[in-house]
Amino acid sequence: MDNLTRIASFSVNHDYITEGIYVSRIDGDITTYDLRTRVPNNRDNDYMSNLTMHSLEHLFATYVRNSEIGGRVIYFGPMGCQTGFYLLVRNSDNDETLAVVKSVLGKIISHEGDVPGAKREECGNYKNLDLESAKTEAKRYLVVLRSRDWDFRYPEA
Repeated sequence: MDNLTRIASFSVNHDYITEGIYVSRIDGDITTYDLRTRVPNNRDNDYMSNLTMHSLEHLFATYVRNSEIGGRVIYFGPMGCQTGFYLLVRNSDNDETLAVVKSVLGKIISHEGDVPGAKREECGNYKNLDLESAKTEAKRYLVVLRSRDWDFRYPEA
């Protein structure tokens, strides 16, 4: 393992990350956003459940790919640590991306009907989806994003 390069996300001190939105890395014209919905390693074990992550993933991915930046979205998906999501956008503008993220969260909160991709032929765990869990998480995260101005930089010690 000594000859493996340490990946960038392991180089950020997670003891100082709070809920928010951060630029995790920039690779050429692709920006990776860290959409942090929970404080890492929190003492209350307050993490997203798999049901919540999966449900929000389906809704967010659908709405963001149908947004004004949809053609530039490379990827949206959950972090394995259950504390947030990664959003990869080509030729991004931070303020535009933040506005879209807020808009998408609002659309999730207002969503009526089935969760997109909630059929056996569309998802490998289609029974593990719940609209209300996604709405609750979207409401929670939207409050965080509206709470202050963001500079997209990780907090430091």
